[in-house]
Amino acid sequence: MSIIRKQLLVYGVETGWIDLLAFTILITLIILLCVIANFITQKVIIRFITHLIRKHQLTWGHLLLERKVFRKLSHFVPATIIYTFAETFPTYQKLIETLALTYIMIVALSVTNRLLSIFNDIYQTYEIAKTKPIKGYIQVAKIVVVTIGVILIIANLVGQSPIILLSGIGALSAVFMLIFKDSILGLVAGVQLSSTDMVRMGDWIEMPKYGANGDVIDISLNTVMVQNFDRTITMIPSYALISDSFINWRGMQEAGGRRIKRALYMDVSSIAFCSKEMIEHCREIDILKDYMTEREREIEEYNRVNEIDRSNIVNGRALTNIGVFRAYINQYIQRHSGINKEMTLMVRQLAPGEHGLPIEIYAFTNSTQWTIYEAIQADIFDHLFAVAGQFGLRIFQSPAGSDFKLDNQRIAR
Repeated sequence: MSIIRKQLLVYGVETGWIDLLAFTILITLIILLCVIANFITQKVIIRFITHLIRKHQLTWGHLLLERKVFRKLSHFVPATIIYTFAETFPTYQKLIETLALTYIMIVALSVTNRLLSIFNDIYQTYEIAKTKPIKGYIQVAKIVVVTIGVILIIANLVGQSPIILLSGIGALSAVFMLIFKDSILGLVAGVQLSSTDMVRMGDWIEMPKYGANGDVIDISLNTVMVQNFDRTITMIPSYALISDSFINWRGMQEAGGRRIKRALYMDVSSIAFCSKEMIEHCREIDILKDYMTEREREIEEYNRVNEIDRSNIVNGRALTNIGVFRAYINQYIQRHSGINKEMTLMVRQLAPGEHGLPIEIYAFTNSTQWTIYEAIQADIFDHLFAVAGQFGLRIFQSPAGSDFKLDNQRIAR
């Protein structure tokens, strides 16, 4: 400032205008210097660094560019210049230094947050990220960094030691607990979910309470994001996954087979002992030849040993159409190319009810893909619905209006 004053006196400027003019010139020079320094930093240095990263394809360098870390770092330059020249304004030195230092702290907070985000981006490139996501921990780290940064900024603005402000946080702990309740619960839930491996990125989960039925696409501090199969997005609180029940289909996907558990309901009035014609008809079915031969031999031997009078069909043992049909289903499923033969496979009879006698198929497909699974299941039941009549059986179906209409027409005739 004194150099400018002396130079103005040399040029013959009036004494009353020297201080104002010197102040204006110095401000202009500082602003000009900041503009030039910022221009050189962004247009020359940052462009040169960007060129080097793209040319040599430096590892993770593109993340620094995408997050604009270098552009944010360039803001340190003008702030540092202003802080350095603050002493040239003794009257406003303290105010200028405080504001410049505050701006530097804000930029430092922004850069730190961006670096934490980059760390998470790098971690996402590893396979372990699918089973052990750290996004929740990164968000906690950001909260801690921002909290400390805000305390330092306030301490700088009021001119007090940060320790004094920190001592008052204890009194506000209840308020912080209320404000950050979801974050605290989310952090605890995140630790439990990660340590117990309950949920991973890409898992198919089902949680009817929240209308979620789809794949996990994001796990953050407060929420787990699920993309449902209808392409909608459901947000589930992280702590809800440890406090409420949900279904994770990962076990099914890893096992390589998806369960079929569906029943055919047979009309009980159509169940009967097999006649000779029915037995001969069943012998002509390829997959039942061996079964019919073995079963007839076994029944005949049992009746002979026990000297059972077969003049009445009720006496002793005999084949039934429902039993033969159940054997047919079992043989058909075992020969089906879409069924996993290494997993549980059975055809069982359930308790009869008002809808008839359920014959349940319990098996696993050899593919977990939804479309393939549905196609295999439909193919099996298409065939069974069509073939049931060959065994003298009827599939139960509640009567419809058309059925009553046909009955009335028969009665009228």
